[in-house]
Amino acid sequence: MKATKGVKAIRTPGGLSFRVDPRTAAVVLLLTAAALAAAVLLIGSGDFPIPPGEVIATLLGNGTPAQEFIVQDLRLPRALVGLLVGASLALSGAIFQSISRNPLGSPDVIGFGQGATVGALSVIVLFHGGALAVAGGAVVGGLATGIAVYALAWKRGVHGYRLVLVGIGIAAMLTAAIHYLLTKASLVDAAEATLWMTGSLDGRDRAQVWPLLGVLGVLVPLVICYGRPLRMLEMGDDAAYALGAPVERTRVVLMASGVLLVAVATSAAGPISFVALSAPQLARRLTRSPGPNLAAATVMGAALLLVADWVATSAFGERELPVGVVTGVLGGCYLLWLLVTERKAGRI
Repeated sequence: MKATKGVKAIRTPGGLSFRVDPRTAAVVLLLTAAALAAAVLLIGSGDFPIPPGEVIATLLGNGTPAQEFIVQDLRLPRALVGLLVGASLALSGAIFQSISRNPLGSPDVIGFGQGATVGALSVIVLFHGGALAVAGGAVVGGLATGIAVYALAWKRGVHGYRLVLVGIGIAAMLTAAIHYLLTKASLVDAAEATLWMTGSLDGRDRAQVWPLLGVLGVLVPLVICYGRPLRMLEMGDDAAYALGAPVERTRVVLMASGVLLVAVATSAAGPISFVALSAPQLARRLTRSPGPNLAAATVMGAALLLVADWVATSAFGERELPVGVVTGVLGGCYLLWLLVTERKAGRI
């Protein structure tokens, strides 16, 4: 099999070997730097602005007591939640776009985000649950939707377009369920539910950081371990079987991981749209590399969400917008462009 141009093979002392694309590595490093820079800008913006240099000094423990309180206690948790939520959504989007072999195969298009939303709204409207119960409802709703989509899309395997079509149908029904729950809610619950559904990082604290960090700490290594068979799945089931990939096990493990990632992200910040759709595609265009581009997509999602949150908090004067509004506008424009591009290419 001919080696890909520019890709270098690296062998560790223990005998483990892996391939590194220099362009992909450079893109990942640049996107990581961009995400960290966006985090510094976000932490420094607000009613009490702090220059980037002082933000970095405060993070290193050299700030004034007032700066320590503002940075460490009020703004850093928001930035960390943004980083982790963006990374989770983008990694989930990269998984599902690779499994479905379709750039529209995103969790917020094929129903998993809507499933998590229905679960959270059910807790808010029907049971008047607190923040922890709402988070649990979002996770349960997302996982239940994942099981339903997989079961309905199964027919001697799960074909990519069938997965997308079934997911779009499930998403439509779940959207109707969301509207029904809002009509059954009291005025107070409806206002709380609407605010949560917009998707926002406002008021996030360390209570949301640790569950996200724990889930990513478990699922990221698991997804990376399945990166090679996932790349084989992009060539089709027959080719993957011929190359010795455990097709169904890979698909089930990665779909479960992707659903859990988007459910936990939704439970922490609400249903933030279009990050899972756009981040993997933008990462692939930057790396110009085939395959799922998991690392590049993950850091692209983190950078995108933090930049969107900085725009939402700084670009409209005193009026602060939820980050979900900004990602929705930008993502809608990107979706239209993607649909036009795919139609011109004859793929839809």
